[in-house]
Amino acid sequence: MKFVRVCDADELWDGEMDAFDVGDDEVLLVRVNGEYYAYHGTCPHQSVSLAEGSLEGTTLTCRAHLWQFDVCTGKGINPASERLRRYPIRIEDDAVFIGMEAKE
Repeated sequence: MKFVRVCDADELWDGEMDAFDVGDDEVLLVRVNGEYYAYHGTCPHQSVSLAEGSLEGTTLTCRAHLWQFDVCTGKGINPASERLRRYPIRIEDDAVFIGMEAKE
C-alpha cells in the first residue's frame, strides 16, 4: 500500500479536524486524545463534506442532516447502521501519512 504525506503532525491540535485531498479523494483527518484518525471525507448519506460538520469530544456530526459518528471507530451513532470508511495512518518524521486504500 502506498502512503501519502498529508500534513505535519503538529498541524492539527487535539480536538481538531480538517479535510485533505489525497489522490482523487477527500480525506478527513481528526486528532482526538493525541491519536489521529482518517476517514473518507464525505458523509455516506449525501456526500456532504464532513469537515464542515462539528466535532464534540469523539462525536462527529454532519452539518447537513445531523448524522453522527464516533471518530475513534468510524461507527455510526445516529444512524447506528452506518459506518465511515477508514484509512490507515502512519506517523513518521513528525508527519502524518495516509494509506491510499480505504478499509471498511
